[in-house]
Amino acid sequence: MEGALIARDRVGVQDFVLLDSHTSETAFLNNLRKRYQENLIYTYIGTLLVSVNPYKELDIYTVTQMQLYRGVNFFELPPHLYAIADNAYRVMCSEYNNHFILISGESGAGKTEASKKILQYYAVTCPTTEQLQIVRDRLLLSNPVLEAFGNAKTLRNDNSSRFGKYMDIQFDFKGEPVGGHILSYLIEKSRVVHQNHGERNFHIFYQLLEGGDKDLLCWLGLERNPQKYAYLIQGRCAKVFSINDKNDWKIVRKAFSIIDFTEKDIEHLFGIVASVLHLGNIQFEEDSNGHAIIRDGTQIKWISKVSRSSQIVSILQVLSPLNVDLAFYARDAVAKAIYGRTFTWLVNKINSSLANKDSTRKTVIGLLDIYGFEVLDTNSFEQFCINYCNEKLQQLLIEMTLKAEQEEYELEGIEWEPIPYFNNKIICDLVEQKHKGIISILDEECLRPGEATDLSFLEKLEEKVGDHAHFVTRKLADQKTRKSIDWVDFRLLHYAGEVTYCAVGSFSLTLFQVLCNSKNGIIRDCFLLSELDNRRRPETVATQFKNSLMSLIEILMSKEPSYVRCIKPNENKEPGKFDDYLIRHQVKYLGLMEHLRVRRAGFAYRRKYELFLQRYKSLCPATWPHWHGPAAEGVERLIKHIGYKPEEYKLGRTKIFIRFPKTLFATEDAFEFRKHLLGMVPLEACWRGALARKEAKKRTWAVQIIRKFINGFINRKKPLCPENMEFVRLVQYNYLMKLRDHIPKNVLDKSWLQPPSILEEVRVAAGFGRETLRGAIFRGKKEGYLQSINQPFMDTRLKMLIPTRCFQYVTPVIKYDRNGFKARDRLLVLTQSSAYVVEMAKIKQKIDYATLKGNGGSQCGTSLSHRIKKTFKIKSNHHPCPLNHVVEYPVYMLFGYLQGW
Repeated sequence: MEGALIARDRVGVQDFVLLDSHTSETAFLNNLRKRYQENLIYTYIGTLLVSVNPYKELDIYTVTQMQLYRGVNFFELPPHLYAIADNAYRVMCSEYNNHFILISGESGAGKTEASKKILQYYAVTCPTTEQLQIVRDRLLLSNPVLEAFGNAKTLRNDNSSRFGKYMDIQFDFKGEPVGGHILSYLIEKSRVVHQNHGERNFHIFYQLLEGGDKDLLCWLGLERNPQKYAYLIQGRCAKVFSINDKNDWKIVRKAFSIIDFTEKDIEHLFGIVASVLHLGNIQFEEDSNGHAIIRDGTQIKWISKVSRSSQIVSILQVLSPLNVDLAFYARDAVAKAIYGRTFTWLVNKINSSLANKDSTRKTVIGLLDIYGFEVLDTNSFEQFCINYCNEKLQQLLIEMTLKAEQEEYELEGIEWEPIPYFNNKIICDLVEQKHKGIISILDEECLRPGEATDLSFLEKLEEKVGDHAHFVTRKLADQKTRKSIDWVDFRLLHYAGEVTYCAVGSFSLTLFQVLCNSKNGIIRDCFLLSELDNRRRPETVATQFKNSLMSLIEILMSKEPSYVRCIKPNENKEPGKFDDYLIRHQVKYLGLMEHLRVRRAGFAYRRKYELFLQRYKSLCPATWPHWHGPAAEGVERLIKHIGYKPEEYKLGRTKIFIRFPKTLFATEDAFEFRKHLLGMVPLEACWRGALARKEAKKRTWAVQIIRKFINGFINRKKPLCPENMEFVRLVQYNYLMKLRDHIPKNVLDKSWLQPPSILEEVRVAAGFGRETLRGAIFRGKKEGYLQSINQPFMDTRLKMLIPTRCFQYVTPVIKYDRNGFKARDRLLVLTQSSAYVVEMAKIKQKIDYATLKGNGGSQCGTSLSHRIKKTFKIKSNHHPCPLNHVVEYPVYMLFGYLQGW
């Protein structure tokens, strides 16, 4: 990180903590813009990662990049998503504790992509086996399935997650991924029945129509044209050029088979998807009594067939006492209830396939991909829940950051100074406090006797929390504010700014009929009999969400945190465009300035003594080139020589803490100057140039050799010529090297290694005379060759030792000493009259055949063999077998020559 500071004027700083004006939002945006324009989309705030969506492919997610960040110190390389993932994994493995990575941001900011990149990083870099590969495939392919049923095209994002997702990846003690578990939060069920202009329903509906085969669609009673279905045409953009529904359908179908869905599960699941589309096409008319009736029963029949649930039909039939408006409302409520519960079933099904059956303790890394704080033109009840969730997560972030800072200060023995910050607990209490919070008031209104309306809920809010500093309605607002608030609205002052919520639609018709006897297994699992037997007061959606959020916070509080904040640079998804106004709002909503103030309240920079000394030791004569004492003393000597003032730094137990960025910048500038002064940069450049030239020369040589041998292979059948000479020589060499290991073990064996066709002369030479072969290979290449031809080695050397003898057989043997059995190389030489043991140019032993006596025949041979062995204590090199056998061969050969066998 320090090395990048030299270019800070052009590309900004890699860590916002190093900004001089850390309280200035303008300085924050300027630094973000500089980096974005250089395609540097990642920046740190301490250990928090800020990510700006580039809206284009960048070459920073390759396997090479993954290996580069694997096992590397967090600040050693430029900011990256892989650094966050690797740091969490390494600390988990070394300290055996649990971690989570919280990914948040607006729709279209890149949260889902960030989650995928982290999963891919673990899939590539973690150790694996064949069984673990199945787990990895299921973890990775759970994403396309969840995206198909939980993502949709919105105005801001073509693949927007319309639900919150928390995934635990489970690791064993060796750091291998062995399982997983997914929790989902608040799927946007309203999208099933209504989409704004320019938006689509969930992807799965379009994928089924576009990619499903003809027989499947025929069985489901569906047509390919999405314009035929009321639930798919409200946004008026069923076809989107950036989305390939047909290809996505294939991926989802493949994922189903790997995640262990049965054909029956898939049949029931698509039956429900088709039923929702048929539900949307049901039309009501008013009869003479003003009640809603269904004139055309075609859709009813299809629903009964494909969902195998006549109960849905019975639900629709009891709607007849309602007027037309309420009947449509009830129809949509049924569709939303079925789809919402089916999505929950889908998540549970994926969890069963990811579950690890081993009961041993696991460590986990959690990935939380959740909707960010947003302010829309009309903010509904669902948006209220989303922003409440972000309030809780912001509170968690500040608390855990402060806790981590305080723990580090205490660990290093540095006095903790209280940090002023905005505590949003007051807003969280306004929403969730028991009996007094907005959710409790909503519960009371939903469940009290009598008629409850949106306006009665608003009046109750004004009565109970009207005096709260962060709550405003039109009735309670001053003259200036009143103009911007409608009569059915209320406004909350969140940590990220003011948001006006519409109270209309806070109450919904509770519609739950007996679907537990359905023949569709999924619907039967979604609507349980136990729910009918439960006499407790049912929870509202708001309370359910609050309870699930509290449970999530408890999970996160038990883990070590890492944070990724995703930012959308513009509304049009254009690469390179940086919209200051839009980004300023997101910086505020994500609480980045607040986090930076907390992180910078103490010291801007901290580093281990060893790392700091290793980098800057050249700035002090006492520490350059080597410091032999403790690193802490070396750093102290170094900063005194540089001239740090006491208020600029603190020395902890293991780290140096620098308060101001300008102090670090001055140190880094001095280091760069020193590098040039010492000639380190030119030397490094020269060395790299030398290595590059050497490598280029090596490649050129390799190209020439390969061309030469390809040409030789093409011309291999021609007579020896410059074009094929090198190739033929190589073939000869390889053949001789192989021949060395395949020479026959005795003189009677006539089999030789079959040579290639172009070495036929070598084969002939091997079969009919070694001298010919030797002459062909060494003629003209051995100094004194002509003089040595007439003096054969075997005759010349042996005749010098044993003159006028007729040699019959010579073989190498091994002699063993009487004491210690030391092995010595010898030659056994057999003549017509005697046997000799020869060492180099010296006769060591001699036996005349006349002194040997025996009974003749094979008995004689065996007896004499034994006597020769006993006398010479020798072992033949020819046979790897016991001594009483190995000399039989040369001894029998001896008697064969002497007796004429």
